[in-house]
Amino acid sequence: MSEDSIRLFEDDAAIIAIGEGLLARTLPRAYWTHEAHLAACTWLVRNQPDIAIERELSAIISAYNEAVGGVNDDTQGYHETITQVYIAGVKAHLAEVGMDLPLHEAVNALLLSSRGRRDLPLRFYSKERLFSVHARRGFIEPDRASLDLI
Repeated sequence: MSEDSIRLFEDDAAIIAIGEGLLARTLPRAYWTHEAHLAACTWLVRNQPDIAIERELSAIISAYNEAVGGVNDDTQGYHETITQVYIAGVKAHLAEVGMDLPLHEAVNALLLSSRGRRDLPLRFYSKERLFSVHARRGFIEPDRASLDLI
């Protein structure tokens, strides 16, 4: 994916709107892009310390999916392993860039980094393992590389 096809954020307000829309289940489904997933996760980690992200994000995303007409089953909707990989990536990114950077700058830097790539989980998982029902329904350990390398 080229840098031109990544949708970057112009300001913090756009990210806050995504995060609040996710929590309220009012974000239009078309806005729930890869970039929005990472923006919302970053906002939640930085600005919502009362949310235990590794434990609670599954319920938040699953409820949002259903609210906008989606389905969470064995083949579509929420995917636990992919979510946990990106949470680890967001946390590692924030540990590097710090918490003082404006939110949109932190998110944009993440999106332009290897941790923000759409194929990030495939660095750690074979396709067969990552796209299994078991990986969708619950977190499974990687079979290609340790997540400590994220």
